[in-house]
Amino acid sequence: MAVRIRLTRLGKKKKALYRVVVANGSTPRDGRFLEVVGYYNPAAEVSLEVKEDRVAHWLSVGAQPSETVRRLLAGKGLVKAVDRKSSSLGVSKKDRKASAA
Repeated sequence: MAVRIRLTRLGKKKKALYRVVVANGSTPRDGRFLEVVGYYNPAAEVSLEVKEDRVAHWLSVGAQPSETVRRLLAGKGLVKAVDRKSSSLGVSKKDRKASAA
């Protein structure tokens, strides 16, 4: 059972709010979860509120955060930030093939 820390959607249409939850990796996005560890409101100034001790506990027992949650937690300083891989946007297809060979 892979445990994930991820977002579940709440709120009305076009006014999304999210819960930060700990859930089994095989459950649906808005399905069953083990624990609510915080809230995320992308429209507010103070957008992320988490129970830092519970997040630290779940990370210590092996829970893996989703990419979005990892980015949010890195902003709070709870996890190490991961460098995003840049895509090849802005590079012509011909140049991409030349650099790959």
